[in-house]
Amino acid sequence: MKRTTRGALLVALSSTVALTAAACGGGSDNGGTGGGSTAGSTGGSTAGSTGAQGPTSSEKGGTLYYLTQRNAEHLDPQRTYIGRDIGNEARMVYRTLTTFPVASGEASTKVVPDLATDTGTSSNGAKTWKFTIKDGVKWQDGSPITCKDFQYGISRTFATDVITGGPNYAIQFLDIPTAKDGSSVYKGPYAKDSKGQALFDKAVQCTGNTITFHLKKAVADFNSALYLPAFAPYKKSQDQGDKSNFDVFSSGPYKLQGKWNSGGTSTFVRNPNWDPKTDKVRHALPDKIVFTEGLTNEIIAQRLIADNGNDKYAVSDRSVPPSFQAQIAGNPKAKERATNPASPFVDYLVTNFGSKTMQNPKVREALAVSTDKGAYITAQGGPTMGTPATSMINPNTPGYKKYNAFGAPDNGDPAKAKQLLKEAGVSTPVKINYIYSGGTPTSDKAAAALKEGWEKAGFKVSLQPETQNYYTIIQNPAKQSTWDVAWGGWGQDWPGAATVIPPLWDSRVNLTKSSNAQDYGQYKSDKVNKAIDAAYKLTDPDKQNAAWGDIDEMIQKDGGYVPLSVEKFFLIHGSGVTNWIDNPAFADYPDLGSLGIQQ
Repeated sequence: MKRTTRGALLVALSSTVALTAAACGGGSDNGGTGGGSTAGSTGGSTAGSTGAQGPTSSEKGGTLYYLTQRNAEHLDPQRTYIGRDIGNEARMVYRTLTTFPVASGEASTKVVPDLATDTGTSSNGAKTWKFTIKDGVKWQDGSPITCKDFQYGISRTFATDVITGGPNYAIQFLDIPTAKDGSSVYKGPYAKDSKGQALFDKAVQCTGNTITFHLKKAVADFNSALYLPAFAPYKKSQDQGDKSNFDVFSSGPYKLQGKWNSGGTSTFVRNPNWDPKTDKVRHALPDKIVFTEGLTNEIIAQRLIADNGNDKYAVSDRSVPPSFQAQIAGNPKAKERATNPASPFVDYLVTNFGSKTMQNPKVREALAVSTDKGAYITAQGGPTMGTPATSMINPNTPGYKKYNAFGAPDNGDPAKAKQLLKEAGVSTPVKINYIYSGGTPTSDKAAAALKEGWEKAGFKVSLQPETQNYYTIIQNPAKQSTWDVAWGGWGQDWPGAATVIPPLWDSRVNLTKSSNAQDYGQYKSDKVNKAIDAAYKLTDPDKQNAAWGDIDEMIQKDGGYVPLSVEKFFLIHGSGVTNWIDNPAFADYPDLGSLGIQQ
């Protein structure tokens, strides 16, 4: 899934370089100045270290602060598809049939029950999946969560003209016929089409507290997909379509206090109708979780390094900018609160097949050959922030295949790219517009580094930074003419390359009149679509993973994308935060299901 500033979530276990963390008490409105326990800390300084860092505590209370630069684009569960927001929503307000535990290392990637009594029963060659919903689970208003709520929530995904931005796994997997244009014949609950609704109700059946999914193809890990908020229940009476984008009706341990203040400060408080007896996953320790959006990465880093006032109880999803990393390395107390985990995300460039310029395959190849990955990574902060990528699939994911589609070095080959532009028969310099998620000195430097490499090869580059609603722009076909190349960031939704290739490159489930979903460049290939179908039919995991790697290579050779870097995070948290873990199942972002406040 997409990354907020550089796209998702689950990853097959990646190595983690962790810096041991510790905490000290402190006042503010979190109260107390006590010492806190260090029992159970397993943080370390060696590669591969995972686990809790700093003090652990089961004590409830206090306020946790979450500082970020990037606004949440969606709080609607069916529209959420940014890794950070999936993790936050899943831990606070949206429960699903299954989820992943509050844990580190390999244990974090083992699917567990959430609102279901178990992780599901499959039959019919993994084409049928059945789950029983727990008794006693409630919405924030005290009403019961029912099978019909699940059915309705999932149906909203199909309303692609209203519920935009979310994943398309329900459309891709459920046994509902497709129209001639490749879209589902069912258009969601707002269409008031009785025939289409009957087809959906047949694919997602409710019998009492039992929900049964009928799939059009075998999906052996379908129960892993169900942790996504897109598969969360939704109470029909609360639905206002697009107007519900920032509304929250909670099934989890917290509820939104008042309205969401986009770009400002918003607060979540305890949901009195959440019963911890039905939830063996979330610790839900803080009394409040306060989000502040719109801060620059630099200000966040300054505040967390200084560790004053409420910032002692703060966390962030934002990596520390390169210019601040030396301050942490030279400050033992700050260094103890920092982690540098490997990330599941791959940064890449999307070539726009809707752009006349990029329709020329030689131009696409020249762009790839002249891309200076080394300069991009240096601008991002160097080896603490990433390593050169060779594919869309993360090296730590089953299905990864190392290759170099055009034989270019990591720092690019301008001379070869110039020759390719000559062979393309185009006038030089070739004008291109590069759109990227910007607004920070680091992201702007990274864009400038790419521009420099491309212009050495014969391109003339205009930079278009977008500070907010970036994905809303590049997912809109009406905006397609405004850019030639776009930045992308993607990580697998759960361990396996099947969550990378089909969501991004299967044009049959991505393209609609109102949204190109994750296929930002409107890439269409019958050859790739057929290869995806063939891969799904492979029941041997090793053979299927190898097939995803082959398809990845096929797309890269076609110039569908250019790999940039495999990301790493450089995170720091306040000294009063307890139970910090590096959880690869939630992309190593702060795990709000674990964290507590030192009282």
